[in-house]
Amino acid sequence: MKRCIILIVYYLLPLTSYLCLAQEEHKGISLSGSIQSDMLLPQDDKDIGAFKDGDFNTNTYADIQLQSRYVDAGARLEYLEHPLPGFENDFKGWGVPNFWVKGKLGKVELTAGTFYDQFGSGFVLRTYEERSLGIDNSLLGGRLVVKPMKGMTLKVLSGKQRRYWSWSGGLVSGADAEVSIDEWLSSMQQHDTHLTIGASWVNKYEEKEDIYVIGDPTHYYNVPRFVNAWDVRANLNKGPVSVLAEYAQKTQDPSFDNNYSYANGNVAMLSTSYSERGLSILLQAKRSENMSFRSQRKMMGTSAFINHLPAFTLDHTYALAALYPYATQLATGEWAYQAELGYNFKRKTALGGKYGMNVKLNYSYVRAIQDAWLKWGPDTYYQDLDIQLSRKLTKDFKLTLMYMNQRYNKTVIEGEGGMIHSNIFVADGMLQLASKTRLRCELQYLQTKQDQGDWAYGLLELSLAPHWMFTVSDMWNCGDSDMEYYAENTHYHYYQGLVTYNIKSHRIQLGYGRTRAGYNCSGGVCRYVPATKGVTLSYNYNF
Repeated sequence: MKRCIILIVYYLLPLTSYLCLAQEEHKGISLSGSIQSDMLLPQDDKDIGAFKDGDFNTNTYADIQLQSRYVDAGARLEYLEHPLPGFENDFKGWGVPNFWVKGKLGKVELTAGTFYDQFGSGFVLRTYEERSLGIDNSLLGGRLVVKPMKGMTLKVLSGKQRRYWSWSGGLVSGADAEVSIDEWLSSMQQHDTHLTIGASWVNKYEEKEDIYVIGDPTHYYNVPRFVNAWDVRANLNKGPVSVLAEYAQKTQDPSFDNNYSYANGNVAMLSTSYSERGLSILLQAKRSENMSFRSQRKMMGTSAFINHLPAFTLDHTYALAALYPYATQLATGEWAYQAELGYNFKRKTALGGKYGMNVKLNYSYVRAIQDAWLKWGPDTYYQDLDIQLSRKLTKDFKLTLMYMNQRYNKTVIEGEGGMIHSNIFVADGMLQLASKTRLRCELQYLQTKQDQGDWAYGLLELSLAPHWMFTVSDMWNCGDSDMEYYAENTHYHYYQGLVTYNIKSHRIQLGYGRTRAGYNCSGGVCRYVPATKGVTLSYNYNF
């Protein structure tokens, strides 16, 4: 951490001096930043399995950025000396892990320090931050971006990947080229046609190490020092129609994820969409096999990933619809499909009524693969069929109804638990009491005979714009399970009360209650969060 701080001072102090001198000439300097602090005063609750680790927990982040005509710079301070539950062990600590300087001159951009980037859909490279999942896989090194001509972007980068409080493991290097063909052909522009093609290459270098063969401690795996991955893609847009095709492949990469298999990895995706005049359609399919790509071959969990494969499933916002979220099976591979239809029925029609109505239908299906490329494997990993209706019944009242049928293979996704079949019902009503006063009510029910049985959820939220919001909710494990383990470990209430205050760029939220143990997911990446109980305080500020 001391070395990080020295580097910050080394880079930012000269830069600050430069910006101050340049301000008089260009008058284009801006300063921005943010502070986020989530705090917990934990309490023990043996009924739900919540046990406190200390008397105070917090995850606190402070970002600052300077921008000017020719140079940008930034840094982030993180304080997790007493981290929130689920962030223990390697997350513990504090320091300045992110710092960068970017020079811009004409068609050239050079970044030194830590940075994030993504090639295509992220099949071979995606570095990003997702604080709720504890993910920050930024690269520490350099990146050069050049736009040599109209419609063309070239990137070259190299660096060490962040893992918690260190940059260790292999060196990640790569190059990406993307060309917008329509920028060169006026005939395509005249016909509202846009075509972008791209290609990427990523190399991981990792020092050789002694790893015992599973079941035979007298022999070692011969692991490659270099692993290469490449990606090609094309994106065509014509009017309301869009088509994206992408393929990526990875050389031999034996790792903990794939039980040190020497098979190559690959992923192919085809995605089409249509959107016009109140109608939207999305159809997409993806097949992936052995595409876990980490900068450290012995890692597990959510750390040290170089790439990202999105899950073709909805990230649900309703509590019970999100109770069993899907995690992309990178190592074993999967066939994944998604179809989504949205339609707005016009006002003053038989189905639209006086104010109109919106209908959304989504179907997601994920299945195991076989060696034969086009064949399915024997197991279903996940299935989700849901329909949502939103309609304004009166001038002041809007109602949203949702039904969801779900199949969740807990054995595949979490390690044990079998197939869970569930039916989920949601009613969400919004009542406008006054010009700045709204009352929202959610009623949800999840029905299943597997796992922990049925769940019920209720929420009331009173909004007094622009400053106040009051929320109370309860999630109750109300049903019986066919599983013997849960027969005497259910029927708990997970209640919460929250008060939120907003003023200008400040947001403060104070709460108290219980949180159920489970998985927090985003985009197919999941992190286990233990049960908690206590007082919560959250503060956010942007400037």
